[in-house]
Amino acid sequence: MKILVTGANGFVGKNLVANLYNIKEGKNRTRDLKIEEIFEYDIESTLEELDTYCQKCDFVFNLAGVNRPKDQSEFMEGNFGFASTLLDILKKYKNTCPVMLSSSIQATLIGRYGTSDYGKSKLAGEELFFDYGKETGAKVLIYRFPNLFGKWCRPNYNSVVATFCNNIANDLPIQVNDRSTELELLYIDDLIEEMLDALEGNEHHCEFDGIEAVEQESGRYCYTPITHRVTLGEIVDLLDGFKSQPESLIVPEIPYNSFAKKLYSTYLSYLPKEKVSFPLKMNVDTRGSFTELLKSEKCGQVSINISKPGITKGEHWHNSKWEFFIVVSGHGLIQERKIGTDEIIEFEVSGDRIEAIHMLPGYTHNIINLSETENLVTVMWANESFDPSHPDTFFEKVITCD
Repeated sequence: MKILVTGANGFVGKNLVANLYNIKEGKNRTRDLKIEEIFEYDIESTLEELDTYCQKCDFVFNLAGVNRPKDQSEFMEGNFGFASTLLDILKKYKNTCPVMLSSSIQATLIGRYGTSDYGKSKLAGEELFFDYGKETGAKVLIYRFPNLFGKWCRPNYNSVVATFCNNIANDLPIQVNDRSTELELLYIDDLIEEMLDALEGNEHHCEFDGIEAVEQESGRYCYTPITHRVTLGEIVDLLDGFKSQPESLIVPEIPYNSFAKKLYSTYLSYLPKEKVSFPLKMNVDTRGSFTELLKSEKCGQVSINISKPGITKGEHWHNSKWEFFIVVSGHGLIQERKIGTDEIIEFEVSGDRIEAIHMLPGYTHNIINLSETENLVTVMWANESFDPSHPDTFFEKVITCD
């Protein structure tokens, strides 16, 4: 399959092309697609190149368009005009391959979009594609995208999410006129998955009830079924939490497929080099060190413990707190004794055979570095973050002397 992508250097185009190459080069094997060539067309390309691409291609993603012109008339020229040129060249070569059009929810011309020259140009492009499909029999896939966000989106241009992510990541001011303003947002990875579905012939169809896409198998429009409705205030609050993570070590709640998860990935893509890494507080003494790595409000915390040769650490117990000790380097011994008994259970541990050992509630426990030369490195997970006002930690040796 040979694929033409117009607007290949734009936000959607870059993401789509990168993922098409992942398939072409065998890096992504989750799709039943064989891609032979990817033709990238953008504003710097020539009409001669477009002519060649239209003659050879088996599928067209038309993502080219104008959204920030110097003059409003450029909307019609850049959106409708180019679409007309593209379809004329395809007709010249009698190439009736499937053609996808990137339109916008503004093409509904409803509400605040009613006077949008951009929306009018997009609607004209849609009708042109529908007519082309009727005339040639080619499969036409028209998507009305809502607000898009994700990596590589240009800030301070036409995406509030990109602007907020970039500015907050770089300690620049943002402006929020109304925190309650709600947006419908489409994440770039969800969009790309839908584009790949379309390439496989499994696109999602819909009709529009106002600006709402309603799934309908025979609908003449196409849509991405996963979008998120969030307010500007919610976006800013999440981003402020992401920004504070290096200081608090708290990883925000990011459930599977949630907006928060997608926004966090987007935010990280805008971090400047000096914020990509950040120092952690190492609590160092003669025995080694203990460093908190990550915390979660619901899932406890992860720490790293380094014990010097011959050192014993721990010798305490908890009422409710429990932990995993996971030795990743060195050779050690973990001992646990149930409070009020003499029964001791032992586990010899090594970085050569990594395993997780429960530190049981109601059991005093320790960890001993058995090596005379090497440090013992242990990843420790606790079911709750340490609370100095309620530490639930009580000193008692595992092995007592009568």
